[in-house]
Amino acid sequence: MGEKKRKEQSKAEFIFGKKNYKFMLIGLACIVIGFILMAGGGSDDPNVFDPSIFSWRRIRLAPTLVLIGFGIQVYAILLNPNKGSKK
Repeated sequence: MGEKKRKEQSKAEFIFGKKNYKFMLIGLACIVIGFILMAGGGSDDPNVFDPSIFSWRRIRLAPTLVLIGFGIQVYAILLNPNKGSKK
């Protein structure tokens, strides 16, 4: 009898709210775009140097996007979804 009562009292709730998941998806998209921008720049022949690995996009833009994405993820985790609603 006690187990049945306990199951009735506990509702299936998500840990985060809808707003948290939106920010998590935005952060994940930033991280993925950053890693895509870092990709490439290699040479088929290992004896030939390709200076495109030192481009502004791979050295500055892509890591910045990844760090911004991680920052958004931390914000999404710490965001209180019930801050504005009154219960």
